[in-house]
Amino acid sequence: MTAVPSQLPEAETDEAAPVPTARAAASVLAGSEQVSASRKFLARAALVTAALSIAGSLLGLVRDQSLARLFGAGSDTDAFLVAWTVPELAATLLIEDGLALVLIPAFSLALARRARGAAGDPVRDLVAATLPRLCLALTAVAALVAGAAPLLVRALAPGLPDPGLAVDCTRLTAISLLAFGLAGWCSAALRAHRRFFAPAAIYVAYNAGIIAAMFLLGGRWGVRAAAAGVAAGGLLMVAVQLPSLWRQLTARVPASRGPGTGAGPAERPMRFALVAAVLLFALCRQSQVLVERFLASSLPAGAISHLNYAQKVAQIPMTLSLMVCTVTFPVVARALADGDTERARSRVERDLVLASCVVLMGMCAVIACAPQMIRLLFERGAFTADDTVATADVMRVYALGLLGQTLVGALIRSYFSAGRPRWYPVGVMAAGIAVTSLTGAATVGPWGVAGIAAANALGITVTAALLLAGLRSGRPGDAHGVTVRVRHVLGRLSGPVLATAAATVAGAFAASRFASPLAGLAAGCLTVSAVFVPLAWASGARGSTSAVRSVRTVTRRLTHGRTR
Repeated sequence: MTAVPSQLPEAETDEAAPVPTARAAASVLAGSEQVSASRKFLARAALVTAALSIAGSLLGLVRDQSLARLFGAGSDTDAFLVAWTVPELAATLLIEDGLALVLIPAFSLALARRARGAAGDPVRDLVAATLPRLCLALTAVAALVAGAAPLLVRALAPGLPDPGLAVDCTRLTAISLLAFGLAGWCSAALRAHRRFFAPAAIYVAYNAGIIAAMFLLGGRWGVRAAAAGVAAGGLLMVAVQLPSLWRQLTARVPASRGPGTGAGPAERPMRFALVAAVLLFALCRQSQVLVERFLASSLPAGAISHLNYAQKVAQIPMTLSLMVCTVTFPVVARALADGDTERARSRVERDLVLASCVVLMGMCAVIACAPQMIRLLFERGAFTADDTVATADVMRVYALGLLGQTLVGALIRSYFSAGRPRWYPVGVMAAGIAVTSLTGAATVGPWGVAGIAAANALGITVTAALLLAGLRSGRPGDAHGVTVRVRHVLGRLSGPVLATAAATVAGAFAASRFASPLAGLAAGCLTVSAVFVPLAWASGARGSTSAVRSVRTVTRRLTHGRTR
């Protein structure tokens, strides 16, 4: 905003002078109102998305509790979890990564061409070009999975005691492949139209469908009811988005301004190499689950279930820690687009420290209070006290890899935020899977399911270390645009890592003093917080304070970048 001098020479003051000043003031006021409105919109969208995501996660926890209560942790649940591998993989590729990466830029370009007055309607043309082909392809894949279910079950879990039940569940869950693809397509289209409520609600609908099916059909169908619930939940994910999507796609189209106006420099083909690199990385990362269930299928009944319940609870701190990186990702991408690699590097380093501190404190609580958590959440119905002990032991070992899981999730955005294909993360993730597979094969015999959890922790930690090394500052021929001062980051993390050991011991001691699982969990978590926070602060995590402050300004920066 340009300042107006308080005093002007006589020769420069005339009646016309206030006019441009008034116009400038009006322009500034209009711009300020636009920025304020955009900030409010982004704040509401972020709040709604966070609230519905948390609600979906809580319903996911209720879903797992219901599965444990109704079917326990035996061979039936193992069979369902093997079948559930297919929709878990499909969700990663069709909802969370693949389709979003391809379709959101495509819809954004079509909307921009529509706004410039392109002939016809680019958005509807894109719908006609993608939706029918997607439906045909996914229908064929779903039919193939259903037909090849016996071979698929034998490949995923050759030692499963009841493969027939797993085959039935796999055929039921195959329906979700089409549903997940449609849900991902709808989510991408709505987000490109700046509509966030319905896409954020999909996992609420999904988990509600599974829970309802288990309670309504569990008595007659057994664990097959859970598989039917996966299919029903997938259809609900589509249904919850259809009204909003229909309104957007049937909205009035502005009149064309003439032929050729929609073409421009932004109209370029999608980069297949980038999509392939992201999809391969996601496949490699998701294959951890395949390795774990393959190895656990040779163990006594319940091993797959114990590992599943342990992972679902232990991953909660990782999910919370990565919310910071999800919010700040546009800041990094915008900095790289502006050529400001220093700001991108600073943002990534602060995010690494902050996310690591959050997950380390959560890891302390998981390890210290594992028996209390599992007993409070799952020990009822068919889930016995022996299942609690086995699951808690596995969860403590699995939690050792939470820091690696968080670092992988935080670092991978730096490789792809510049919009260029990167194959190094794919190779690194493949190396981590190799470590997990070889270590798991060597330890599953003597240590059982705990050996599988230890292999998972080791493999993901190796992946995180290699990804961090790949971003080190001063590396020649850097093509991704972001570098990290690795020694600086590790130095700032050394204090919190040491604080983790002390907080875990203190939290475990406090939790063990109470017979009630609720009282023990509360005492353990409070003790962990009281020990970890001051020790981490005193031993070198002070730098994360700036990261905490910067999170509060992310919306402001993002809004400024969009309205500038």
